[in-house]
Amino acid sequence: MLLSEDDLRAVWLTFRLAAIVTLILLVLGTPIAWWLARSRSRWKGPIGAVVALPLVLPPSVLGFYLLVAMGPNGRSAG
Repeated sequence: MLLSEDDLRAVWLTFRLAAIVTLILLVLGTPIAWWLARSRSRWKGPIGAVVALPLVLPPSVLGFYLLVAMGPNGRSAG
């Protein structure tokens, strides 16, 4: 056998996660894209920037900034 049972479980988990995330992003992303394409709101720029962040910054950089913002010494600390 080429792959062990643990390997097959990991591959199956990856496919399930990819399918779930794709569905979530399709449900959330389509209305946001429609709104961005048709809106003249002053929020169009900031919302468009937030939507484009994953395309511009690698996930490790975004994760680092989330840790800085929400960490024990970050602004969100209570």
